[in-house]
Amino acid sequence: MRIGINLSFATKKWQNPETLASFIRQELNIHYVQFSWDIIDPWWPASKRKKIAYKFAKVFRDQGLNLLSSFGGLASYTYPQLLSKEKEQRNISKIYFKRAIDLASEMGIDIIGTPLGGIAIEDYDNKNKKYELYNELIENIAELSVYAKMKGLKKILVEPTPLSNEIPNSPDDSLQLMKDFEKIASIPIMLLIDLGHALYKPLLKENADIVKWINICRDYIDSLHIQQTDGVLDRHWGFSQNGIVDQNVFKNINNLLGEKIIGYLELIFPFEMNREEVMKEVKYSIEYISQYSSNH
Repeated sequence: MRIGINLSFATKKWQNPETLASFIRQELNIHYVQFSWDIIDPWWPASKRKKIAYKFAKVFRDQGLNLLSSFGGLASYTYPQLLSKEKEQRNISKIYFKRAIDLASEMGIDIIGTPLGGIAIEDYDNKNKKYELYNELIENIAELSVYAKMKGLKKILVEPTPLSNEIPNSPDDSLQLMKDFEKIASIPIMLLIDLGHALYKPLLKENADIVKWINICRDYIDSLHIQQTDGVLDRHWGFSQNGIVDQNVFKNINNLLGEKIIGYLELIFPFEMNREEVMKEVKYSIEYISQYSSNH
């Protein structure tokens, strides 16, 4: 497994791309970066967003960083997005994701990824409504894949989530969704597996097992989100915390997915936590997972 980092840790802590890039390259000794929409909002006015995006991309590349993908953050995950109860909101979400594609294109990034959204609780047991939303989801991702291809992108990543009303949320659901996308998408649609989601026991029960996820979805797994967790909630802890992501998890990842798979450290901190504490935990976590890395 190669080690990268998602910029989730930087939310409310870094605004200057020079200092952020320097921390990643010089203090973490990381080359691979997954950009976050929590750093630059795709909804910002396009002309102004483009200038900011270009600056971040240039500074990061000048520091020797490789921007491999651009990913949805906490802000975009808050909303029901492409599975909203309301048609108008689903259409707005489609516009939002097109703007996220634009942002990636502006930064010279050719992969985007995101969770897809959530079904309203009151509709979750309505089979007809779920069927309708699922089919529309397939059509919307197909449309987005056409737009992404036109903008020079090569791949879209889907992140399974640990909520029963979100799609997908299990290994079998994820596999079926990938097969359905494969039939009509203009560019590859693949999975990013988050360890905290994949090991969430209250929902997944016996399927909260990284080996099962890999064995079922192996052909569609592009990359991973790495963090410590306890299987009780989706923690996004650093590795100074005790949890269930241990050497056996990393051994199985390396044995089953190989040395080229990218694992992005994705840590989420309380907004009140000061930057020095965040830096300390990120540095410790990179050092910890690097012992299981082929090359970071």
